[in-house]
Amino acid sequence: MTDTAFTAEDVAGFLQENPGFFEEHADVFATLQVPHPHGSRAISLGERQIMTLRERNRELEWRLSELVRNATANETIGTHVAKWCSRLLSECDAQRVPGEIALGLAEQFDVDHVALRLWGLSELPATGYGEPVSQDVRTFTDSLKAPYCGTDTGFEAAGWLDAKPKSLALVPLRLEADGPAVGLLVLGSDDVERFTPEMGTTFLESIGQLASAALHRLNPASPKA
Repeated sequence: MTDTAFTAEDVAGFLQENPGFFEEHADVFATLQVPHPHGSRAISLGERQIMTLRERNRELEWRLSELVRNATANETIGTHVAKWCSRLLSECDAQRVPGEIALGLAEQFDVDHVALRLWGLSELPATGYGEPVSQDVRTFTDSLKAPYCGTDTGFEAAGWLDAKPKSLALVPLRLEADGPAVGLLVLGSDDVERFTPEMGTTFLESIGQLASAALHRLNPASPKA
């Protein structure tokens, strides 16, 4: 025996450097007890390891369930996107394409409020979806490099909707990836959690690209995407 004091780190370091300690001293391993993680009583080290493994197993099961839920949700979204695209492709009248974009989205994705305004397209009438918009809206839309999602409903374009939403998504439309905007798609929801700043925008970006591709029919002289 010596007067040397051992810290917890010293003990941990010794056990890590001597993995055969418990093999040589199996009686110590069998009788060693540690505090219960959720109570005041002591339990054996083996029981504590089993509890740790069970907790890790539950965490893995939760992660797997989350992956399954996300995969199911993505499959459902993919099905709706395919049906929406079918509507766009099967429309023979180019003048009806804007309506298929907006109304098709509302129906396929159960969106409470949808509005669409377009500009700068040679075959677009100056009424309905081609109704004139302010320069502020055009400038703002040009500045959007990705869809906006959030609860700020004070945008001028939000006034195009038939009712004030609780959350909003704004999707710029461009005939060319780096070209000027030719329209703005406005999606409004009565659910404050439907469109949030934290959500990913990959799905909305795809919607914008597909809608923009369909709009080439209203501007036949433009370069095809």
